[in-house]
Amino acid sequence: MRERQGLDPTDIRILSAVQKHGQLSKTKLAEIVNLSPTPCWARLARLRAAGYIRGYHADIALERVVDAARVIVTVSLTHHRKSDFERFERHIMAIDEITDCISTGGGVDYIMTVVTPSLSTFQALMEELLSADLAIDRYMTYFATRLIKAGQPNLAKLAAQARR
Repeated sequence: MRERQGLDPTDIRILSAVQKHGQLSKTKLAEIVNLSPTPCWARLARLRAAGYIRGYHADIALERVVDAARVIVTVSLTHHRKSDFERFERHIMAIDEITDCISTGGGVDYIMTVVTPSLSTFQALMEELLSADLAIDRYMTYFATRLIKAGQPNLAKLAAQARR
């Protein structure tokens, strides 16, 4: 059965394996997916070329490397014109300290995760955002005290539930 996005169950297994384990050898990926190596590798190449895999990265235990401030910031813009959203989004895409940003519907326009080496560095970043002519009406900050869970959704489970 083909998925709505043109993915079949084998494609989902390949994406799930890559999501969980990162880059794998041809043999190991084929073993996990239960497919012979050559067709498995060809499918992986097709999935990469089609843009289903954005990249590979390591999940670093940041707290073991540096004592950083993690702040969740909600942002509401003054106006809700397309040009205002585009200007804001272009600007924040270039800021390394903003690690995640989602656009939302409802009470706020954006929810961002900001990671800086200190609260004073965070405050300087927010002052820069406010002075950058981004039409920010208001923002709220929530200081993270502990990271309880971070990760990606279980792709195989999500795809199976979507088929129902």
